Amino acid sequence: MQRSQLKKTRGAARAGSRVPLGAKTVREEPERERAFLVGLDVRTRGRSSTKGAVTAQASAARDAAATQPPPSGVAVKSNGKPSIPEFDAEESLAELRTLAESAGAKVVGEILQRRDRPDPATLIGAGKLEEIAGAAASVDADVLLFDHDLSPSQQRNIEKIIQRRVIDRTQLILDIFARHARTREGQLQVELAQLQYMLPRLAGHGVEMSQLGGGIGTRGPGETKLETDRRKIARRVRNVEGQIENVRRIRRQQRQRRESAPVATIALVGYTNAGKSTLFNALTQAKVLESSRMFATLDPTIRGVELPSKRKVLMSDTVGFIRNLPHTLVSAFRATLEEVQRASLILQVSDASSRLSAEQDAQVEIVLKELEAEKKPRLRLMNKIDLLDDEVAKSLQADAMREGSNTVYVSAAEGTGLDKLLERIDTLIKEDAVSRVHLRVPQKEGKTLALLEAKARIFSRKYKGGAVELEVEAPASVVRRVREWVVS
Repeated sequence: MQRSQLKKTRGAARAGSRVPLGAKTVREEPERERAFLVGLDVRTRGRSSTKGAVTAQASAARDAAATQPPPSGVAVKSNGKPSIPEFDAEESLAELRTLAESAGAKVVGEILQRRDRPDPATLIGAGKLEEIAGAAASVDADVLLFDHDLSPSQQRNIEKIIQRRVIDRTQLILDIFARHARTREGQLQVELAQLQYMLPRLAGHGVEMSQLGGGIGTRGPGETKLETDRRKIARRVRNVEGQIENVRRIRRQQRQRRESAPVATIALVGYTNAGKSTLFNALTQAKVLESSRMFATLDPTIRGVELPSKRKVLMSDTVGFIRNLPHTLVSAFRATLEEVQRASLILQVSDASSRLSAEQDAQVEIVLKELEAEKKPRLRLMNKIDLLDDEVAKSLQADAMREGSNTVYVSAAEGTGLDKLLERIDTLIKEDAVSRVHLRVPQKEGKTLALLEAKARIFSRKYKGGAVELEVEAPASVVRRVREWVVS
């Protein structure tokens, strides 16, 4: 419904229009933008059977994954390196479809262009663009979404031929982040990434770049209207960077207070939609948003978890990673991702039901390397085993139980395997180390006995001569508080 029509409707209601008795008023949902998807499959010369070109980043991903021990179920080549399935063009286009739906678009058509090399002027060639223009017009598409990063000149050239808005993959991801940012910190980080993306694309744009609107690719985290003047945008960039630096300073102070106590921090990382938020809720009893949409979690959340040894650890839920994650986003969200850099343990969550889980892990490896966190202690967690066949799931769990395995299989949605996961985390956490001691505590020391009941694992208890003899396993912080009753 157009704004003018909406005003007329409201005016008629105020003028005394009546609603029939018993009739229900229906609130109209805003119509979703109609998106047409365009994919590109660049075939390598001399290898016609190749599904897609091996980009530098994909190659880097496979090299990164090859340095890590492969999870159970991943085939290993004769040279000892894991055989990692690649994203082919169809799967990449399917991921773009999911991204478009997460941005609130309605996909009305798609096309996949196969070429020997990208066209430098229009990416897919002027002839193909004419065909796409007709197809987009036939389905009344509002916007074209390209599963590829477009240069500013390519975007302008395509728009001249198509006569519709054109959004590339990076701009679409930025839009989803803007849609899901809730806290002021998240909004600032999204705005910084949008500004850095916008600067080289100012030339040749008109009204759509003069302000942040409500459509895909133009949505902003706040009410700030951006003029197309580079000087004003550069000034805004400096302002936002200053505010983010304040956020980083506050985070450093909070982290220093946390680190003053012997409490370890665990960071959940993984590909977007791997089930991190569902796992986070299952372990911490938090109520962060769980959604199958990509990047449903944007703002970090930290909650406490009690391990089997009665130690408390802090767990942080972070933003999901994705293939070809825009560098501007990694830079802008560095304040948030510092939680990963300072974590005692990284819990890398993967979708066990996905054929491409190894490739997704490799993409996560790239981001961790960019954050200089690739050498952190890490535990691999294969989630969503409830989506596998029972026999396959049991076989994988049995393999994971072998000594030395660094992979745990769970279902966060059904709670399967979470106890074993906590036990495994307990063995990997070094902070506030656990030791076994023998104690003789007077019965009148009620507070001490209550402390041991709450903070230690009690294996035996005997009452002798007005004292309680206990065999306990307790963290070092608890042992220090009861050291006067330790029996050597």
